[in-house]
Amino acid sequence: MNWDTKITKLLGIKYPIIQGGLAYLAYADLAAAVSNAGGLGQITAMSLQTPEELKKEIDKVRERTDKPFGVNFAIGQHGRSYSHMLDVAINEKVPVISMTGGNPTPIFEQLKGVDVKKLVLVAARRQAIKAEQLGADAVMVVGQEGGGHLGKNDTGTIVLIPQVVNAVSIPVIASGGIGDGRGLMAALSLGAEGIEMGTRFIATQECIHANQVYKQALIEGTEDGTTVIKRSIGAPARAISNNWTKKIVELEGANGGYDQLKDFISGSANKRYIYEGNIDEGFAWAGQVMGLINDSPPVSELFDRIINEAEQIRQTWGN
Repeated sequence: MNWDTKITKLLGIKYPIIQGGLAYLAYADLAAAVSNAGGLGQITAMSLQTPEELKKEIDKVRERTDKPFGVNFAIGQHGRSYSHMLDVAINEKVPVISMTGGNPTPIFEQLKGVDVKKLVLVAARRQAIKAEQLGADAVMVVGQEGGGHLGKNDTGTIVLIPQVVNAVSIPVIASGGIGDGRGLMAALSLGAEGIEMGTRFIATQECIHANQVYKQALIEGTEDGTTVIKRSIGAPARAISNNWTKKIVELEGANGGYDQLKDFISGSANKRYIYEGNIDEGFAWAGQVMGLINDSPPVSELFDRIINEAEQIRQTWGN
């Protein structure tokens, strides 16, 4: 079947499926595998320490695929300047730049005159409108089911996507709670031109940086097994429920501010779980879609499943 949408045409990909930025996890092996499978793979820039490391990761992707890929900038979440990292992506002529968290205005200013597709992750209609005004080529819209950082309004994907579709003229990419062909077709029926998946791509063979304990937690977990943390500091984010997230919520309930929370919500605490599998000393991001995850296949197999399931639905709708 023909899977051309405004997003496949915009990004030069076969299927309208984008891999999320995935802090500390989205590197060359995963990005190249997603791009080779027909989607858009991405590298997470701000999880790397230096511009040289980013260039090496870009080189690795290009050694593994000749397909389009992106570099994601998680602005505002690492407390670091990103302009020097963005310079690398520009100099290397990366075809797609995506932005998540924080104010993307400085990135758009730095990208003026640069031939690159610009995607912005948003969690509200007003953010999508602003992104379009700034010059975004498309918006990725995440509902409250998603993993990692979310919007403050707790609006679900099935309501949020049509709201944004009605509010902007640029293509909309649906995110949050999507992990199979049914989710893809649901997103398209809501007016989206494609999907972004984060949690589902963690439980794949090519997400080599994710510890097996983390992947197994996604496989065994249910939609009830997540907790939203960091609400009290205005940055709600969904993670796998464990004693660590319970402690975070307790601190927030006791009016603990950032100073009390910082060691619990740090990148180091995140890496202790996702890299080392230390579930008692850290946390791991995950969306409610982990209730639909039953295994950790190769990325190519995951794409085959998603597309085959979606095509079966399309045939049924055609009857």
